Formats: sequence, C-alpha cells, structure tokens
Amino acid sequence: MLVVALGAQAEPPAYKLPGRKPDSQEPWGAFLGKAAHLAIGRQYRVQHPASVVFLDPDNLSTIVGEGKLGNPKRLSKFVRLLRPDITDTDNLVLFEVKPDNEEGREEGREQAGRYLAALNEAVEPAKKLSGGTGFEGSLFLEFENGGALWHLSWRTPEPGVTLYRWSYRREKPHASWKERAAQKEEALPKEEAEQRGEMAEQAIRAAYEKGEWPSGFQGQVYLPVDCH
Repeated sequence: MLVVALGAQAEPPAYKLPGRKPDSQEPWGAFLGKAAHLAIGRQYRVQHPASVVFLDPDNLSTIVGEGKLGNPKRLSKFVRLLRPDITDTDNLVLFEVKPDNEEGREEGREQAGRYLAALNEAVEPAKKLSGGTGFEGSLFLEFENGGALWHLSWRTPEPGVTLYRWSYRREKPHASWKERAAQKEEALPKEEAEQRGEMAEQAIRAAYEKGEWPSGFQGQVYLPVDCH
C-alpha cells in the first residue's frame, strides 16, 4: 500500500491538470515526495521547538558552522554541499526521509551513513551525531467536505532512516473525517495523485507556515496534533 513512486518511476507526466500551476513541468509523482519531505521536516521542528533544526536544502557546511558543531573548513569540498533531510544540532541526530519500500530503506541507510561519517569527521569530539530514532506520525488531507481523504504516515524503523507512505480513503458522504480515516486504507489512485499532487504540497505548506491556501483547495489539512 505504498503509494506512488517518485518521478523517476512515474508515468510520463500530465502537465495540464486541475490543481497544477499552468507552467508546471514537474512529473506529478515528484510532488508527493516533496509534500512528504516538507510535512515531515516541518513536523520535526514542531515537536522540537527548543532545538536548532536544519532541513534540506541546508548543506553540511551550513549545519556545521551555524549549528556550532565545529569548523566547516574541515569538510572536504566533495561533501560540504551534501544536504541531509533533517539535522538536529541540539539533540545531535540526523534523519534521511525516503519512501517506505526496501529500495527507499536501503538508500536512506546509505545516505544517512554517508552524511554522519562526513559530519563526524568535522565536528568537535563532544558533538558527534548519530541516526535519530523514535520519530513517527501522520496527517490527513481532505480535499472537499466528505470527499476523498489522503493519508501521509511516517516511521523510523532504524536509526536515521524515516520512511513515509501515502494512502487513500474513499468518499463517504455525511461522515466525519475521523470516521473516514478509520476506513480501510487503499493505495492512492494514480488519477488522484496526478490531479492533486501539487495542490497537496501547497496545502501542507500553507498549514505549517500559516500561508495562503492554494487556489481551488476547498478542504482541510489535519496535522498530527489533530490525529491524536
């Protein structure tokens, strides 16, 4: 029930779909990955308000310098521009965010290990980082009242590797979103992802950043605090 693959595995993109910007040229599946990374990174910050948290596109040089971990000049030119997904320089942990499948897990493990090795060569001895653990959550997107419900969930099954998945709940008129959330989950239909992937990313960003909602969005984003 893992959903949709990212752009490299997606079907040829449909550029002129409702909910997409007229000039958009991104493969539709890429928006689901961007939306997941955005939500998971912002949620980590929400859950750790006292920490200094760096999110992609912050690179290792920025993390070491601004995070007061050590001397960024100790990073080689080959690694200083690498960009971990989430780095907490107070709790000294790092997470790499990937789709919830075996390929994503292996890639996340390899990348997290590479970033940690590079960072720990440059930081002060008392500030060595490790892979983060115990980070999980979920949120829901409702596109119309009573309409289809999208679900983004994530877990951290091994240190430093956070895996996400999208799933779907069918329409159920006159039912609350919590009643529909309790329905059987299904794979997110391709047509839904094509039509609303970009809008999902924009809606999640608006929910976390208290910004402007995307044009045509008539639903709601239920953040993890709403899901408890």
